[in-house]
Amino acid sequence: MSRLMTVTPELEAYVAKYGAREVPAQVRSRKETAELPMAMMQIGADQGAFMGLLAKLVGAKRCLEIGVFTGYSALSVALALPADGKIVALDISKEFTDRARPIWKEAGVDGKIDLRIGPALEALDKMIAAKEGPFDFAFIDADKPNYDAYYERVLTLLRPGGLIAIDNVLWSGAVADPNIHDAHTDALRALNAKIHGDSRVDMALATVGDGVMLAVKR
Repeated sequence: MSRLMTVTPELEAYVAKYGAREVPAQVRSRKETAELPMAMMQIGADQGAFMGLLAKLVGAKRCLEIGVFTGYSALSVALALPADGKIVALDISKEFTDRARPIWKEAGVDGKIDLRIGPALEALDKMIAAKEGPFDFAFIDADKPNYDAYYERVLTLLRPGGLIAIDNVLWSGAVADPNIHDAHTDALRALNAKIHGDSRVDMALATVGDGVMLAVKR
């Protein structure tokens, strides 16, 4: 018997109803993003709630996000942080992140989010050189071929006991098909195997959304 269930439209509707408690700004973010051609890049409400809860569970105050898109994930985590919590959010697109700013402001969390536009690897290297951190929680959801490089840098910036959540690690099931080879699938497959054997972290692969790899720094 398969442990993984078939996701039917009825089940999706049920999760949409009971899987998260959203504030109006989150609903607005999802609705506005749904009108964009690349809307599939946004995480679901249930995953946003999942990440906000994870941030609370690790007592996060300092967070790091790589890949902001239209801002729903940063919003979800920011809402879960205490009043003095902060997120450093890295993205290369001003066009998409400009959509996030008014929604963050509407939710009253814009002061918690330090948005930095530019190549994330360069930004992370600068942060390491400047000894920024340590961070309590990090979310990686950006260009897949660079995931390993992001993981290594985030691990450097994270405190012991800090948590990394990495999105899309199942890649719609492609990582489990040995006949599929492309830059994205191969990068994700390699990173999953690497983290599975990485003695620097404790890990679990959660079947949330398109797969979320969780790694806690030892």
